[in-house]
Amino acid sequence: MAKSTDYEELKWAWVGFRDAVGRANKPHYIRYVELANEIAMANGHPDQGAYWRSKYEVEDLEGDAYKIYQRILPLYKQLHAYVRRKLSIYYGEEIDLKGRLPACVLGDMWGRFWGQIYRLVVPYPDTPNIDVTDEMVKQGYTPERMFNMTDEFFTSCGLIPAPQEFWDHSLIKKPSDGREVVCHPSALDLLNGKDFRIKMCTEVNMFYFLIIHHEFGHIQYYLQYKDLPLIFRDGANNGFHEAVGEVISLSVGTPKHLFEVGLLEENIEDEEIDINFLLKTALNTIGTLPFSLALEQWRYDVFAGKVDQDNWMKRWWELKETVVGVRPPVERTEEDCDPGAMFHITIDYPFLGYFLRTIMQFQFHKALCEAAGHTGPLHRCDIYRSKEAGSKLTQMLRMGKSKPWRDAMEAITGQREMSADAIMEYYAPLMEWLEKTNAENEEYIGWDGDSARPNSASVLLLVISAFVWYFSGP
Repeated sequence: MAKSTDYEELKWAWVGFRDAVGRANKPHYIRYVELANEIAMANGHPDQGAYWRSKYEVEDLEGDAYKIYQRILPLYKQLHAYVRRKLSIYYGEEIDLKGRLPACVLGDMWGRFWGQIYRLVVPYPDTPNIDVTDEMVKQGYTPERMFNMTDEFFTSCGLIPAPQEFWDHSLIKKPSDGREVVCHPSALDLLNGKDFRIKMCTEVNMFYFLIIHHEFGHIQYYLQYKDLPLIFRDGANNGFHEAVGEVISLSVGTPKHLFEVGLLEENIEDEEIDINFLLKTALNTIGTLPFSLALEQWRYDVFAGKVDQDNWMKRWWELKETVVGVRPPVERTEEDCDPGAMFHITIDYPFLGYFLRTIMQFQFHKALCEAAGHTGPLHRCDIYRSKEAGSKLTQMLRMGKSKPWRDAMEAITGQREMSADAIMEYYAPLMEWLEKTNAENEEYIGWDGDSARPNSASVLLLVISAFVWYFSGP
């Protein structure tokens, strides 16, 4: 899915995986929904989705998430239109230049992270390559070296080094002895105050280099709150844990940092390099926000009984088409169960935290950059070796879940609410470039067209608009 540009091959893999995994999981998920709701109701919640949302202590969490979505939607639509044009070079008529993207062409099995298609959509291919995979291979990088460099990043900021138990017990490479393991990257807290592990089958490339930093963020959080009572050993809310690792990745991926660690030959502050960098990071941040929101909205609807099992796929693709702007590469029926092919759904992992973490990580990043004394555009900031940034981060990490999340947010950012201001500031140069480039190419922005399937909110807006027009006169 990451490397092929053969549309038929991508479609074959996409369909085959869902036929083998998703369909088989449907009866299990039907039973899971029943049991999860039974437990939630026994604990005073209307359903499992309501239980998950209660942890945020926000009156209308869904509403707040959609407000943030609306704030980033103009940037997402510009990115979507640009990517759509670029992919049409490779997939021809399979790409509707005014429509939705086929879900099989976005770089992974789920269309969650678009970073793997960067090579196909890079704005300025003749500038120095900021995907340093080739350089890592050239320099003989190993998974062990990548892990050690990550640990050194955290300690350079005055944070806690990974303990010996971590190095003794972590699984960082796929076993060569024939053992079957789940390779999905995970960080584990064994809850004894000293045994923290990462489990992943590391490959030598930049994608995994950033993932390692993300997983170490979880480890650092564990280390910082390990002495709290067990009930408080967790992130301030479900988004905090995910945001901590990602905020470090924002520094690690900068040309400045890659030069600092010897993976780029020179640190050039150049507009074309900036746009390449911002586009590359946007594929994995801006590109994934609607995906996360649509996935969680589907589960909320299922748990709340708003959609029955005979209409699961209809609702799944309704959200995919309207919120994300993607379509299935082949017709789907209720015999299928595409949600059942998603790892996080099968392991009962709440997903809204990924959406919120992407927003919060930029709030954290801006605050840490200010602590580090950074001047200039936010996207060029690298907090490597900043003890001041590390100290500010530590203040928040040590709190674990012992304080309301707004207190933890205030400790690091000075703010008490989640806001899209920082992420929009970070990507402001990219937004300006996308608007200009798309206008020059006369791109259609959005994916409504003749095949749009408006949601109930869109229909309501149309009705209200017609009502106002009728009574106010032309």
